[in-house]
Amino acid sequence: MTTPRTYVTTTIPYVNARPHLGFALELVQADVLARHRRHRGDEVRLLTGTDDNSLKNVLAAEAEGLPVQDFVDRNAEAFEALREPLALSFDDFIRTSRDPRHRVGVEHLWRRCAASGDLYRKHYEGLYCVGCEQFYTPAELVEGRCAEHGTEPQLVAEENWFFRLSRYADRLRALISSGELRVEPAARRNEVLALIDGGLHDFSVSRSHTRARGWGIPVPDDPSQVVYVWWDALGNYVTSLGHGTDDPAYTRWWERSTRRVHLVGKGVVRFHAVYWPAMLLSAGLPLPTDVLVHDYLTVDGRKISKSSGTTVDPAELAAAYGTDAVRWWLLRDVPRVGDADFTRERLVARADADFAGGLGNLVNRVVTMAHRFRDGRVAPARGAVAGTERLDAACRRVQDEVDAALADFDFRRATGAVWRIVEEANRCVDATRPWELAKAERAGDRLAGDRLDAVLAALLHACRTLSDQLAPFVPESAARVAAQLAETDGRVPAARPLFARIEGPGD
Repeated sequence: MTTPRTYVTTTIPYVNARPHLGFALELVQADVLARHRRHRGDEVRLLTGTDDNSLKNVLAAEAEGLPVQDFVDRNAEAFEALREPLALSFDDFIRTSRDPRHRVGVEHLWRRCAASGDLYRKHYEGLYCVGCEQFYTPAELVEGRCAEHGTEPQLVAEENWFFRLSRYADRLRALISSGELRVEPAARRNEVLALIDGGLHDFSVSRSHTRARGWGIPVPDDPSQVVYVWWDALGNYVTSLGHGTDDPAYTRWWERSTRRVHLVGKGVVRFHAVYWPAMLLSAGLPLPTDVLVHDYLTVDGRKISKSSGTTVDPAELAAAYGTDAVRWWLLRDVPRVGDADFTRERLVARADADFAGGLGNLVNRVVTMAHRFRDGRVAPARGAVAGTERLDAACRRVQDEVDAALADFDFRRATGAVWRIVEEANRCVDATRPWELAKAERAGDRLAGDRLDAVLAALLHACRTLSDQLAPFVPESAARVAAQLAETDGRVPAARPLFARIEGPGD
């Protein structure tokens, strides 16, 4: 039987400023999907990186008085450095201005689309938002401003290369409607279908060398133009695999993957669910199988973004409150659909309730009873007894429930399925009252002793199941629980505190 192979990618952000919590959400979601599939036995490759070849980066570098490459390198390093504070397990990190794989792959993709007759040059005038790096029609603006950034677009007139997007409308609609190209959640899929039904227009795929300030990849055979940042950036999903060279990674991870999964924010859906698939169709390459779309994080109702100045530093949060506290809030509190408003108080409250008060308290309670009543030696469970039925059922169901939730791109539902074991285990303790069973055993009731063994075994099995199922979500905390339950000569270690309460804002 062939081992499933899953290729997971994030978008690559502009590096006009340091990373913020909004992008950390996408990184953590992608990391969970990758860890989960590895945990289930898949071969997995997780890619992230930075989008360096943007006019936004050039303008930000000029504002700081730095050479563009120096500016880009500094900020790209901050994105790559999120690996440790967020406990990320990415296998590859691409910097589009530095990585030698990228230019070769972009040029190869361009030439394949040109060979299909889908690239042509024309004069164009339009309203251009630098923040989005995108042209808009007046109808797409809100009171004359970009809906994403709240800024008035610039009127730009120049001659560029265009891509024949209109040629692919019918094929894209069929692919998305059939689920062959899966866009989730449904609200975003409907948004994409409405965009297609409204009529797809050819879009500009280059910028003049002058307006780009000479920054970017030159258009093959036309040095007066540079490749438009979105064409350039979208290509990273295959250029990082050596597309256009003889690197076997491209065949292994793009052509022969079971799933090719893109995680994206709602603001870039059209690029990933319309432009990118059309480019691949033109080039004769396989399409992604899944485009999974998350909504935004906000602070006081305002989108977290570099351009708006509304930012929260994820590395600083992890240093202050712990890696898993940050990961857990992003996974447990952010809904599948709809924006989520972030505060430090909410992060602390969630971590204290679930880790110190929930998981940590449960494991400490169970291990303490195992030592108090059985000197830390508990035989494996041999079946449910009265009072453990619901807990046993929750443990049996959890893997399928987590698999189904993550297949549906629903992290809150997945973490909720795991957390039901904590809730059922606490109910089990309250219902079976092991201390009373121990007292009855000491009074000579052998059946009470047998039942005590079964209850303790069920509780320890539940704690081990929690450790196993939490590993993709909060790897450090899962490892801490596993260490507390690791037996030496059949005996679990003495109970010790696993999670302290966090010193939150105002404490």
